Amino acid sequence: MKAVRMTAVHHPLEMQEVPIPEIHDHEILVRVRAAGICHSDAHYRAGKSPVRPLPMTLGHEVAGVIEKTGNQVSRFERGERVCLNYLISCGECAFCRSGNEQFCESVSMIGHYTDGGYAEYIVVPERNAVHLPDEISFEEGAIMMCSSSTSFHALRKAKLKAGETAAVFGIGGLGLSAVQLAKAFGALDVYAVDINLEKLELAEKYGAIPINAKAHDPVAEIKQLTNGKGVDVALELIGLPLTMQQAVQSVGVFGRIAIAGISDKPLEVETYWNLIGKEAEIIGVCDHLHSELVLLIEFAERGQLDLSDVITRTVPLDAELINQVLDELDQFGGSGRTVIVP
Repeated sequence: MKAVRMTAVHHPLEMQEVPIPEIHDHEILVRVRAAGICHSDAHYRAGKSPVRPLPMTLGHEVAGVIEKTGNQVSRFERGERVCLNYLISCGECAFCRSGNEQFCESVSMIGHYTDGGYAEYIVVPERNAVHLPDEISFEEGAIMMCSSSTSFHALRKAKLKAGETAAVFGIGGLGLSAVQLAKAFGALDVYAVDINLEKLELAEKYGAIPINAKAHDPVAEIKQLTNGKGVDVALELIGLPLTMQQAVQSVGVFGRIAIAGISDKPLEVETYWNLIGKEAEIIGVCDHLHSELVLLIEFAERGQLDLSDVITRTVPLDAELINQVLDELDQFGGSGRTVIVP
């Protein structure tokens, strides 16, 4: 089969011919119908988060059709539409048993530590599959597995409650999901902060109040729009020191700042004015939970999460085109998500 693989840090991905993977008793072989190109993949190629072993097939946002099932697979059959949880956990350790499988003692991640979805086929354990209803496209199902699920987990970690306000810093794939999910959680106002006018227009379509950080100081703007109070919850989804600081500064008393953006730079915080004096909390966000994926599918089925306008481009399984998209992501370019359709 064809697979687009990372062979070295700082090198373009390469198309390779590799064997179709064999399956074991509790595994399924999935024919990939859609694989999202995530900003994390650009980080991997750039060496910000190590990928091992190399070469590795990237792609952790995957949806497709089951081609073959192992002898002990009981919940799925050949021909079923599925999207895939990218975290492969043991299911037995203390973290798995407590429902925090992202910290599994032997956790692996497709497209990072085991071959992912930039390929024609992928093998995963049966428990990693989530049923994808016919009403949801493969493209939408794929990007829900990372951008939407990370935003969902961030909002839950930040304990956003109905009647509160939220600010979303970074209106890319995660941010556009975060805006819709925050509204679904019952947020009265959601402020969308970015420098890209197209992204802000789309966020406004989903009910957000847009803030152009290129034209205005977003912290001052949020304070003005909230009558000096600040927001209850701020999500930082970019991973830049500046936007992390802005997220911290934008919350009010008892504010919660959930940081999901990947960065190799430290966050500097003025502890008294921004944390102690407000009893604010900074919360790290790591991946998501399998149980949250089922809820996400439910939100999408009910129309509370609509990713049809978020996906702005599809490309074939072509190394040159995929590298071009990753180059754009390195520069924070583009206004929507790109999905590979093999």
